[in-house]
Amino acid sequence: MDALGHQLSRRERQIMDVLFQRGSATVAEVREQLAEPPSYSSVRALLRILEDKGFAQHSEDGPRYVYSPTIEKDSAQRSALRHLRDTLFNGSSEQIMAALLDDADTKASHGELDRLAHLIDRARDAEDGGSR
Repeated sequence: MDALGHQLSRRERQIMDVLFQRGSATVAEVREQLAEPPSYSSVRALLRILEDKGFAQHSEDGPRYVYSPTIEKDSAQRSALRHLRDTLFNGSSEQIMAALLDDADTKASHGELDRLAHLIDRARDAEDGGSR
């Protein structure tokens, strides 16, 4: 199983968000960005786990380790979305999109709806072999 096949805990996802936002960070810098941060040693242990899973790597800057993501954010997003679709929406892309569009708390703007319509048209064209 590749690195994206591993599931991340809530805290591991939060740490990856920090690494994606900053590009790289020390344990102390990651800890500063977390809500209700765990201890320094807990953050260090979580970063080590992320390294073991293949999501992060470190380099040395004097006595400090500086961590950075080893995957692109869009790859991680696609993997998380596939997992969400498969586990909560019975593998249905239609169900996940309908849930997002039907959610009163996440109203899509006209621009977003236009972009979604364009993506749907493009997906139809690809399915038809570009014969449109």
